[in-house]
Order: sequence, then C-alpha cells, then structure tokens
Amino acid sequence: MFSGLVREIAKVKKFQNNILYLHSPYRPQLGDSIAVNGVCLTVVQTNEDGFELELSEHTQKHIALENYKNLVHIEPALKATSRLDGHFVQGHIDGIGTIKSISKKTNQTDFFIQTSKEILDLVIPQGSITIDGISLTVSEIFQEGFGLTIIPYTLKHTLFHTYKPQRRVNIETDVLVRSIAHLLKKRDKKLDLCSWKEIDSILLGY
Repeated sequence: MFSGLVREIAKVKKFQNNILYLHSPYRPQLGDSIAVNGVCLTVVQTNEDGFELELSEHTQKHIALENYKNLVHIEPALKATSRLDGHFVQGHIDGIGTIKSISKKTNQTDFFIQTSKEILDLVIPQGSITIDGISLTVSEIFQEGFGLTIIPYTLKHTLFHTYKPQRRVNIETDVLVRSIAHLLKKRDKKLDLCSWKEIDSILLGY
C-alpha cells in the first residue's frame, strides 16, 4: 500500500530482459515493494548505486512503458506507522490516459487528461486519483476525460513540470470508489437475475 506522496525521483539506467535498473540513493531490501510511476514492483536486486525491479509481461502491456526511461517517480510501501497525507494507493494501474492540454495560470497549472469510459466511470468530482504515482484531486469531469489542478509545489517537486501534451500517463482510480462500484455492479447483476426468475415463475404459472 502507498500514499501517492512521491518525495523521490530515480534515474533509469536501463530496462533490459524485463528488469528495470534504477539509480537511486534509496536503499531497499530484497523483496520490498516500490511504486515506480505508480506501479507496484518488487525489488529483485540491490546495488551500490541503486536497485533492480522486475516487470511482468502483463504489467508491461497495461502501463505507459515508454516513460520508464530517464527519470521516474518512486515511493516505498507504507509502514504501519506512516502518516497518510495522500490517499490509499495500491499500485495497481487501472488504465492509461493521455495529456491533451496543459494550461499554466498564476498559482496553478491545469491538466486535461483524456481516458476511457471505463476509467471515467470510476472518477468522481473532487475525488482522489493517482497519476504516475502522484495522489491528486479531480477538479472537473468531462465526457472524454477529467481535469486536474496542480499547485506550484507539486509541479516543482514532481516530474509534472516536464510533462507535455500527448504524453501518456498511468492512472489508478480511488480504491474506495472502485470497491463500491464493483459491489454495486454485483448487486445490480444479482437483482437482474432475480427479476428474470420471477418473470419465469409468472409465465410458468400460466
């Protein structure tokens, strides 16, 4: 589990044979979970100047893999005593979005992220969302995407200040919203089944 408050940026040395080699002052233990651009990965090797993580083929197919070069956001898993200043983040990417526009203002920068209907169904106004591992608040929702308002501190201390339109980003929706949506979907499906049984029962009665 993570918080989405990324305080460290690592440099990618290379990505080869499903292994991501990172240069970082952070010193994890073997088997530790680290979120890299929001994706929960396992440390498989430690080195003097960093560590290595393995990406399964399934993970590679469902993330914006082209961004795993140069610099990436990293966040170690939360400890039981850690403060939760962001929101609960699992490190499981729900889908990919594309930055369609960036509008800089006096004390904020507005990003418009285009994404699929499946993702938008799990996004709520003023709700939490994770973009490339960063915990953010949804400012607006549109038919084809959603808006984010990034404050100067977040812009400066994350890789967001380097982002350009057409960049793809990893998206993880709020786990609480996702859980509720799943339960409601199951309930509705069950109700539909019950109603059909009732209809069959009525028809058989005739």
